Amino acid sequence: MRKLKRWNKTILFFLVLVVFLFVNNTSLFTKERDAKPLLLAHRGLGQTFSMEGIEADTCTASRIYVPEHAYLENTIPSMKAAFEAGADIVELDIKPTKDGQFAVFHDWTLDCRTNMEGSVKDYTMDQLKNIDIGYGYTADEGATYPFRGKGVGLIPSLDEVLAAFPDGAFLIHIKSTDPEEGKLLADYLSGLPVNRLTQLTVYGDDGPIRTLKSQLPSLRVMSKDTLKSCLVSYAGAGWSGYLPSVCRNTELHIPEKYARYLWGWPDKFLNRMDSINTRVILVAGDGGWSEGFDSVLDLQRLPDDYSGGIWTNRIDVIAPEFTIKKLE
Repeated sequence: MRKLKRWNKTILFFLVLVVFLFVNNTSLFTKERDAKPLLLAHRGLGQTFSMEGIEADTCTASRIYVPEHAYLENTIPSMKAAFEAGADIVELDIKPTKDGQFAVFHDWTLDCRTNMEGSVKDYTMDQLKNIDIGYGYTADEGATYPFRGKGVGLIPSLDEVLAAFPDGAFLIHIKSTDPEEGKLLADYLSGLPVNRLTQLTVYGDDGPIRTLKSQLPSLRVMSKDTLKSCLVSYAGAGWSGYLPSVCRNTELHIPEKYARYLWGWPDKFLNRMDSINTRVILVAGDGGWSEGFDSVLDLQRLPDDYSGGIWTNRIDVIAPEFTIKKLE
């Protein structure tokens, strides 16, 4: 009889625990979220390409799909098109130039998509203006190059971008593993007004981000280390509603493959992160290669009435869907 009582108490304990976990983490009993998703346009509006067999050194310009628009990534026209299409935030990539500026350009070298060789740091900003960034794009294995000659003068500096969009929100990617570049960016950003800094988020490798954060502790940042620290801590304690301090004032890029396993996903998790000034961006797939929600079919995989952030490479396709939905 005594063993039976102990067994009953054990069962009761686990039942109470299960009920607590459900009630404390279900989105049924949380603040209603009725906003549209936050749309993040990856590199503005650019040409997309096949992800099949892609590696870190794959020249993506040589495998684009047949162009459906005239824009090239990381350019002011592409960012303007993204904002006009409905982007809330534009992501861009930066690299330091030979003369100490920051050029907006993605690749580690110029070889793939331009008519020059070497890296951005080998050239001054003025020299980069003479490079044709549309030179290497082809959708038919080199039979034609639809953007050749059309990309001269299109590499902007970070100065030019921020001046062109004084009210625009940006996610800045430091394309480097060098902590010194984090310092260079921190020095640059320190010269901006405080209200401008609230519109900017920076992400990249651990070294540069750690250096940047040490100089600008109030700036929202993300790196593999900050992401891992938050999600591991949250996995261990989030069931209780506790929010680890390492999750505060940061950005989380959550692959859709794993999002469902987060305590409180989606609405309660999003509300918890909102309460500590942390932005959540859902990326497609497993997050390995900047996959985005780029088609109407992709959007069908989102949770019902999802209102967190969405990573997309085709803001021109995705944004109108939420305008239509709002009008229905």
